[in-house]
Amino acid sequence: MSGTSLDGLDLAYCHIWKKSDRWEFEIQETRGISYDNEMRTRLKKSIELSADELLIFHNTYGSWLGQQAKEFITENNLKVDLIASHGHTTHHQPGKGLTFQIGSGQHLANVSGHKTVCDFRTNDVALGGEGAPLVPIGDKLFFGKYDFCLNLGGISNVSFEHSGDRIAYDIGLANMILNFITQKNGLTYDDKGMIARKGTVNYTMLEKLNQLPFYQLPFPKSTGYEWFVNEVVPIIEMTEDSMDNLLHTAVEHICEQVALQIKANATKDHSSVLITGGGALNQFMMERLQTKLVPEISLVIPPNELIEYKEALVFALMGILRVEKEINVLKTVTGASRNSSSGSVFLPS
Repeated sequence: MSGTSLDGLDLAYCHIWKKSDRWEFEIQETRGISYDNEMRTRLKKSIELSADELLIFHNTYGSWLGQQAKEFITENNLKVDLIASHGHTTHHQPGKGLTFQIGSGQHLANVSGHKTVCDFRTNDVALGGEGAPLVPIGDKLFFGKYDFCLNLGGISNVSFEHSGDRIAYDIGLANMILNFITQKNGLTYDDKGMIARKGTVNYTMLEKLNQLPFYQLPFPKSTGYEWFVNEVVPIIEMTEDSMDNLLHTAVEHICEQVALQIKANATKDHSSVLITGGGALNQFMMERLQTKLVPEISLVIPPNELIEYKEALVFALMGILRVEKEINVLKTVTGASRNSSSGSVFLPS
């Protein structure tokens, strides 16, 4: 899994099985590979590449993914049935019928030597869906005991049951804006939110962020890096303030928008919110979010392994569902014309 926060590649070796019609899992080995500055820059600027340059990068990145997987498998002496790869999203414009994740599945399969399932979003977009978010199938099958599953990666997204259907959508900003601010100041990220904690709210910036048109759109909806570059970065660039205050304001904005969605959809006297993704490690953001939610809505922060590798785990599940020809993308989540078993399968040669 490589997400929009551009922090690195997550690899998880998962044992997944079905018991009494319920899917169970165990994460047995993990590895996080941080992107160096060159790779992070290439991924960030891939949206600007010409078509042939992008396809070349698609292939070389796929080979790189295959090499990382091969080393992970060899060093841990792993028995592998398949590799499920999300790839890295470079373009996501579902309104135009477009989504693209680089990381060629054939190159990945050839270099790793293992069957590879990837390209999970394209089929859903072809069916009129958003192609995102996809993790809610895992929320439904693995984490259904929680009232809400909130992921705070580069983008914030939420999923929950509504009238017997799984509903999910992108809320908006999360770590993408925080990492952008820190990286402009020579830091990779704000550890535990300690820098943001020292700042104060810039109300002009907060108002502009809260007024972004995306927040007024009905779900299903999804967004990505293009939206961030076009709509959010200009707000940050025109705000003259300290890094502390910019981060504090961004956290306040993220928590306000997330709390609005959770409170609007809570139907029980006491609700639980499972939080994963890097944002769950931001202690300041967790404190501010709990403050903005009524006391009856409790935040559940799982062990770090699940926080950091839940998305990789769910894509492993999606790969299994694909080869078993079972549904792995839900139309109630994406707005597609039907449920689907999505993903392309590549065999090594």
